[in-house]
Amino acid sequence: MNQLEYLQQDTGENPDASVIWLHGLGANGHDFEPVVPELGLPKNASVRFIFPHAPEIPVTINGGIRMPAWYDIKSLELGRTVDKDQLVASAQAVAALVEQEIERGVKPERIVIAGFSQGGAVAYELGLSYPKPLAGILALSTYFATGDTVQCSDANRNIPISVHHGTHDPMIPEALGRASVEKLQAMGYQADYRTWPMEHAVCLEEIHAIGEFLRNTLSL
Repeated sequence: MNQLEYLQQDTGENPDASVIWLHGLGANGHDFEPVVPELGLPKNASVRFIFPHAPEIPVTINGGIRMPAWYDIKSLELGRTVDKDQLVASAQAVAALVEQEIERGVKPERIVIAGFSQGGAVAYELGLSYPKPLAGILALSTYFATGDTVQCSDANRNIPISVHHGTHDPMIPEALGRASVEKLQAMGYQADYRTWPMEHAVCLEEIHAIGEFLRNTLSL
């Protein structure tokens, strides 16, 4: 996969922390740009937000139409059947952005990987397998697609994980969010799970909770 294009939003000069935030199927990096001012981060916090754009690929469940996607979804039966090779390739492409942040002077333990829907599945894969300790994983309205195949890194065995899901989600049923947390717990991870009365989206209360997670994990 080629180097990902992305949007960048800094909350101050010389950021010493980064959040790499992955959008969902059919969206792009602009999707979560408006969220940043609503997170309630301290005014003196200097955080770099990176919003990558997924490449356009054919998506089977949408009739093979090309659209921004981190991987192909082949079937929604029994949860969903996805192209795990493409998912891992996307995680590797996002890992290159992590390395870029490290080269820019941000310590890996001050980098959060966040993702919504498809982006959340990539965030799980990357955050758990990355060979250097990261600050945390934010998994929003998503599922743990590579729970049986991910090569977990000892460096992130204690990584903070915050999982959020809508109780009325028609796209990714809340049961898949709960199953993801149960899988993580069975693998020895600690994950905080919160639900919100919404569909496949984000709500203001959730955004405030995400801001609290970022303040805590990044010591802002």
